[in-house]
Amino acid sequence: MPERANVTSVDALKNFRSNLIVYVSKARPTLEEVTGDVLRTRLWLEQDRRVYWEAQVRRRTKELERAQQAVFGAGLSKLREVSMAEKIAARKAKIALEEAETKLKRVKQWIRELDQRLEPLTRQLEKLHTILSDDLVQAMAYLAQAADTLEAYADKTPVSSGGAPNSAGAPEAGTAEPQAQAGQTD
Repeated sequence: MPERANVTSVDALKNFRSNLIVYVSKARPTLEEVTGDVLRTRLWLEQDRRVYWEAQVRRRTKELERAQQAVFGAGLSKLREVSMAEKIAARKAKIALEEAETKLKRVKQWIRELDQRLEPLTRQLEKLHTILSDDLVQAMAYLAQAADTLEAYADKTPVSSGGAPNSAGAPEAGTAEPQAQAGQTD
């Protein structure tokens, strides 16, 4: 059995730890950016687009009512006939209202689908966030401790046969031990 461990990979542990630190420092902002993008998209759909199209439906409903009242009023009046412009305006208002209602339905559908599609992905993002903030931080601390332990182990003086124990409990070179201990094996 060799008297000294052949520890040559302490630098590899240190390099791996430094690469892990770089990885975590780049992965955290990226993960936060993705989470922020998801949140902004949800807010955009729920607060901006839904509110916008609800307001458009109300506004276009009023425009359609005005256009229909103009056509109806002209039809009741015996003084004049319904003009082609009034009929076209009523038709355009009806088409515009239908478009706004369709878009509002789509936005509501997108909101439901977004929640359904994002739920499993959000759980995975949360797991990754836990790994980055907890597990990899503990791994970095463990790697630092392991590197320090291995360096301390590699720096110990080698044991020579027949030496007296030094302060660390290992025999010192050049010191004779009693004959009874010299014949014992570990």
